[in-house]
Amino acid sequence: MKQLRIPAVFMRGGTSNAIVLHERDLPRDRALWDEIFLAAIGSPDPYGRQLDGMGGGISSLSKVCVVGPATRADADIDYTFAQVQVKEAKVDYSGNCGNMSSAMGPFAVDEGIVKVCGKEALVRIHNTNTQKIIHARFALDDGLSAVDGDLVIPGVAGTGAPVRLEFREPGGATTGKLLPTGNVIDTLNVPSVGKIRASLIDAANATCFLNAADLGLTGTEMPDALDAATDLLDKLAKIRIAASIAMGIGKDAAEAATKKTVPFVGFVAGPQAAPTLSGATIAADSVDLTGRMISNGQPHRALPLTVSLCMAVAARIEGSIVNQVARLNPDPDADIRIAMPSGVLVVAAAVRKVDGAWHAEQGGFYRTQRRMFEGFVLVRASRVPGLLAATGGKLKAA
Repeated sequence: MKQLRIPAVFMRGGTSNAIVLHERDLPRDRALWDEIFLAAIGSPDPYGRQLDGMGGGISSLSKVCVVGPATRADADIDYTFAQVQVKEAKVDYSGNCGNMSSAMGPFAVDEGIVKVCGKEALVRIHNTNTQKIIHARFALDDGLSAVDGDLVIPGVAGTGAPVRLEFREPGGATTGKLLPTGNVIDTLNVPSVGKIRASLIDAANATCFLNAADLGLTGTEMPDALDAATDLLDKLAKIRIAASIAMGIGKDAAEAATKKTVPFVGFVAGPQAAPTLSGATIAADSVDLTGRMISNGQPHRALPLTVSLCMAVAARIEGSIVNQVARLNPDPDADIRIAMPSGVLVVAAAVRKVDGAWHAEQGGFYRTQRRMFEGFVLVRASRVPGLLAATGGKLKAA
């Protein structure tokens, strides 16, 4: 059986990897996209390894990004993010990936979608998943996005050229409201779990924040230990379902269970000495907050950027669970340092009270990115039988 060749670039953005595609190379009928992405990434895979595709067996390595011309006047490109499930035949478009967002501006410049000159580029990105605008600023090297630099980010070996991401007006990315329930803290009544306090915050991506102590945890637990704690993961999954319903993301438990990306669920604790995956120890006085996050049922080695932004925003909202445990600088615009399994992530969050209501103005951080492979991704024609006709014969058989 033949395979079809789809032009593609394989990129790292922050602590994630993804296949990046041009919208022009995909069928206009988006109903066909899911099967293309599943086939390219290697899902579903009951073994959880995605050996027959480009995925890496965990959520941060099972992603597809699609870039096309901007459909908004305040943007230069449209960017659609697809989270491909590892063991299930499902693609989720309900949230954005902050890490891969850092690669979208460089991709657009290097592919000639956005014309730039000088020593630095600004690419305005419209994320279609959340309808939010992200500004990406990065250095140029002979007209292309720079790769070499001195920035070290936790979870990625070596150094790279910095990409500054500015999430404009990030509140309500999933639900339309920074505080979907109108409350800074809610008490969720979770079936077979009981009552638990949660801060349900929606900035860049909807997230359910819990206090580690309420779960009987310290907040410094490492991913392997969390992976082995099946009872805890089951409990967090049930809390996530309840949070989804409370936030209006899923109308009931059945629908909430199908939306695996958002809301994210995780727990926070105050600044404390904590181990890292590299074997180093984070000093308590070098951070303001400690966080752990679960997505798609898996503990994150490095916090998702959108969730880190949401966590920083939550830290600025007086009375929230995150605010209660964080050590904050009196300067409301000071960076917030978050301890995570891979190290320390520094996030800026501008949050103000406007007419008595909390408002997230902007969030920012730095990432690195790199184009690692360019050419074609091969998809079995048998997986998407109507693909060749749907693209008007543009794709070639291999």
